[in-house]
Amino acid sequence: MSEAPRGQGVLYLVGTPIGNLEDLSARAIRVLAEADIVAAEDTRQARKLLSHLELRKPLTSYHQHSGQGRTAELLRYLRAGRNVALVTDAGMPGVSDPGVALVAEAVAAGIPVTPVPGPAALILALAGSGLPTASFVFDGFLPRKPGPRRRRLETLGLVGVTIVIYESPHRVVATLKDVAEALGDPLVAVGRELTKLHEEFLRGKASEVTGLLETRETRDGRLLGEFTVVIASGRRSR
Repeated sequence: MSEAPRGQGVLYLVGTPIGNLEDLSARAIRVLAEADIVAAEDTRQARKLLSHLELRKPLTSYHQHSGQGRTAELLRYLRAGRNVALVTDAGMPGVSDPGVALVAEAVAAGIPVTPVPGPAALILALAGSGLPTASFVFDGFLPRKPGPRRRRLETLGLVGVTIVIYESPHRVVATLKDVAEALGDPLVAVGRELTKLHEEFLRGKASEVTGLLETRETRDGRLLGEFTVVIASGRRSR
């Protein structure tokens, strides 16, 4: 474990696999094994991971509805010298994830925060997109409603760099249609089920990829899989 001021613990941000368990690093396994407590976005998912590693650890939940009380509780653990491993459902905690609140409070309190590298869908999708990677902007999930979503895309398009976003299965087609409308039908790469058995990239103009997805089999009107969308820079000429 990393050195910490005497009497204080360390908040470890442990990157966990987004699909393929072979992506869990030896360091992440060691930190999880040595942590005093694991704080998880979903304790059920964390319990499955710990069971796979044959680890039995105290678990507590930390998600978007946890509130200030749970943050204060974890800070008390840390101030008392206990090491906390924070994990999200998949990927890096604190990135487009409720863990950001705990990280901010720990930093403000002078508690050491140590990231333990792991997979991140945005980086994997960007690297495999075939689009420019030197400069990019990540914007998490766009607004759910069409109007605000298009306006946000137009604003992002003004930056003039590659855009990376996450999108849910039931909104990805609508979002790609908005990308085509707001940004002049740019090239996109849509990563689906990254690192998992059915991983794939769909590449082409936004309208072309939209057409491909519209032909896909759905479950109750919803596409299957987790989607990361990479969008080439550009905006519609006015």
